[in-house]
Amino acid sequence: MLITLDHLRRYAVARSLFKPTTLKAAFQRLGFVQADPIRSPARAQDLILRHRAKDYHAGDLERLYPKLEIEEDFFLAYGFMTKSLQALMHPRSDVDVPAEGPRTWPAARKKLAQLVLGFVRERREVHPREVDDHFSHGSVRNYWGGFSSATTHLLAAMHYRGMLRIVRRESGIRIYAIHEHGPAPADAAERRARIDALVDAAVHIYAPLPSGCLADLIRRLRFAVPQWRGTLKEALQRAKQRLAHARIDGVDWYWPSQENAARCELQDTVRLLTPFDPVVWDRDRFEMLWGWPYRFEAYVPAHKRRLGYYALPLLYGDRVIGWGNLRVEGKQLKSDFGYVMHRPRDRFFKRELDAELQRIKAFLAVA
Repeated sequence: MLITLDHLRRYAVARSLFKPTTLKAAFQRLGFVQADPIRSPARAQDLILRHRAKDYHAGDLERLYPKLEIEEDFFLAYGFMTKSLQALMHPRSDVDVPAEGPRTWPAARKKLAQLVLGFVRERREVHPREVDDHFSHGSVRNYWGGFSSATTHLLAAMHYRGMLRIVRRESGIRIYAIHEHGPAPADAAERRARIDALVDAAVHIYAPLPSGCLADLIRRLRFAVPQWRGTLKEALQRAKQRLAHARIDGVDWYWPSQENAARCELQDTVRLLTPFDPVVWDRDRFEMLWGWPYRFEAYVPAHKRRLGYYALPLLYGDRVIGWGNLRVEGKQLKSDFGYVMHRPRDRFFKRELDAELQRIKAFLAVA
């Protein structure tokens, strides 16, 4: 059967926005959920999960995290993931967190990390404040240009290297414990198998992918496995050989070989998605599938924004037709919408948009 762009649009929506299930099952199916600290009207991880977990409410992930058998870590970006996915990436090399660049640790930092490690092992679980009080690290300039606690930086770097894990959060602050990982790959064949498994996990989340986006996705695995960054070009070539493939309007598209991109039912409903939702995450793919450029403008000066501070893509069926800006004022949900062409005039759209806003109110516990 000839695959068309219409097939891929429907496939991209249907495979990612599966029938809601339990939170644990939703995580197992996704593998990874990107995190973002902005709350507008909720954090990205909560906005992603509300479509995929039954009766999900903002904050459930943080509240239930210790029971879910998941981890926080870097994959393609920072987020929450299954333990099996995280295990593929460790042990990592002697580098800093991605935002600070792939620099190795000086001897003094290694020594301090070992002292902190001993302190955490003795306490079993620690709040960053406890570490700071014990060692009095002071402050450092962070990558946003401001100052933050040196303790926070060191703990984040130790977490990235796999020395620590996050056991829970208290009012959003990470609580750390010791983390023991399995051994590194025994040989080149096992290393390739791990890399291929990471590529397949990424493709599973974000397929279908045009060739350029697939290449970008695999390059982003340098955050997951900085120790193997030099082998990712070869991983791209292996991926192209094993993934399903179609050429549409001169562009090569890829998706998991066991899936049929031509047989997906239309989900005839309205959804507001976070900018980090897998359906809309890749901006180049977004423009190819829906024909207009969506941009995340939270860090754009207010006078230059076209869509809004945290514009949520508005999905109607298999089309992203516009965006919405939501905010909570005095326990009331306020909403504004913009459209690429015009607002659909049919009663079905109005009913489904109203239903989506009611779902968001229940999710946020507001009126």
